[in-house]
Amino acid sequence: MTRERILVIDDEAGLRHTLQLILGDEGYEVLTANDGEEGLRIALAERPDLILCDVRMPRLDGLGFVERYQAAGAGGLIIVMSAYGTLDSAIQAMRLGAYDYISKPFNADEVLLALRKAGERESLRREVRRLRARVGEAEGFEQVIGHSPAIREVLDLAARVAPYPTTVLITGESGTGKEAIARAIHRASPRAGMPFVGINCGAIPENLLESELFGHEKGAFTGAERAREGLFLEADNGTLFLDEIGELPMPLQVKLLRALQERRVRPVGGSQERPIDVRVLAATSRDLVEEVEEGRFREDLFYRINVIHLHLPPLRTRPEDVAALAEHFLRRHAERLGIETGPVPPPLIPVLAHYSWPGNVRELENVVERALVLSGGAIEEQHLPPHVRTASPPFQIPVDGDDLSVKRRLPALERELIARALERTRGNRTRAAELLELSTRALSYKIQEYAID
Repeated sequence: MTRERILVIDDEAGLRHTLQLILGDEGYEVLTANDGEEGLRIALAERPDLILCDVRMPRLDGLGFVERYQAAGAGGLIIVMSAYGTLDSAIQAMRLGAYDYISKPFNADEVLLALRKAGERESLRREVRRLRARVGEAEGFEQVIGHSPAIREVLDLAARVAPYPTTVLITGESGTGKEAIARAIHRASPRAGMPFVGINCGAIPENLLESELFGHEKGAFTGAERAREGLFLEADNGTLFLDEIGELPMPLQVKLLRALQERRVRPVGGSQERPIDVRVLAATSRDLVEEVEEGRFREDLFYRINVIHLHLPPLRTRPEDVAALAEHFLRRHAERLGIETGPVPPPLIPVLAHYSWPGNVRELENVVERALVLSGGAIEEQHLPPHVRTASPPFQIPVDGDDLSVKRRLPALERELIARALERTRGNRTRAAELLELSTRALSYKIQEYAID
C-alpha cells in the first residue's frame, strides 16, 4: 500500500524534526519546509496528501499559504497549527479552505487524531470519486453507439484502461468518433469530476499553439497584455485531449514530449516551471508510423503517447452499426429541432447500409439531420442525398465453380478496392491510402503492380 505523504511547514526546526520522527514512526512519508514560500513550492511540486502548516511564519504566513495553495487548485487537506490560536484565525483559516485547526502546544496524540480524521475524510472523498467513476463508466460507454464486434472490442479495451492515468492514442479516419471515445474514457475515469479540455492541434496557427498549450506571461509577445494559463494548467487534475496530434509542428513536439515526461510546463516568456497532473488522450487520422518514417513526427514522442492504442474502424467496415446510429441521430435531432417523427423506416436501412460513408459517423449524422429537416418528420428515400440513394452494394467477387482459393481471389478484391478508393478520391493517392488503411508508399507499389490507370 502506498504511504500517505505529509508536508510539515513550520519555521521552528525543533518542531519540524519532532513531527518528522512521530509521523515517520506512524508510517507516514514526511516532507518539511521552513516557511510558507518553500512550503508552497514543495506542495505544488510533490502534491502531498496532507499538510500541517503553522500560521506565523516569515516571508509567507500560514493563512497566505492556504489562500495561494487553494487558488492553485491543489487537492491536499490542510491542518493549520498555531501558538496564537484564536477563534478568529481558526475561522479565517477554515474560510480559506483549511480542513482543521489545532493549537500549540499539542501532544502527539492530538496531531495523530487530527491526521486520522483528515485521512478518513480523504478516503471517503476518494471512494466517492471511485463510485462516480463507475457510474460514469456505465453512462459514458453506453453513449457510444455500436454493436459490431469491431467497435465492441475497442470499447472493451477503452473501459479497461479508463481507470488509469495511462496515455492513450486514438486513431481512425476523420468522422469515426475519436473525440466521443476520448470523452467516454474521461467520464469513466477517477477524473470524471475534473475538466475535460480539448484542442485541435491542426486548427490553431503555429505561432499561437505554444501559448494555447502552455500559457504565456504578460508581455511575452506582441498582444500579450496579460498573463494567461494554457490548456495544460486548465486541465490540471483532469484530461487533456490533443486532437489531430499528427499536425503538431516539430518544435512543439519537443516541448510536448518534455511536458509529458517531466509533468511540468513553462509558459511562453516565463522562467518558472509549474507542475501538472494531467491525463493526455491523443488522436489522429494520420498514420503516425509513416509520419515517423518520413521524419515528420518524432519517434520518441510517438512511443510516449502510444502506450495504449485504440483504432476506430471506419463505418464502411461495420454496416451492422448503421441502423442503430441512424436511429440515435434521428431521435437526437428530432428532439433538438422539435420535430415529431417515428423510427427510421425499415426500407431505408439497406439503402444506408450499402453506402460506403467516406465521412464515417459524422457524415451519417449530417445525412439523417438533412433528411429530417427536408421531410418534416416522415422520412422517405427521396429525402436522402442522391449519392447515398444510388450507392452500389458492397463489392463481391464472383466465385466460378468450385474454385475457393483465397490466394487466387484476394488480388482481385484488392485491385477492386484500390480502384474504387482512387475513383472516390478523384485520384488523390494520399486520401485513397487513408481509406484503404495503407501507407502511400504501399499504395503506389500496388497501383504499379496491378497496372491501375
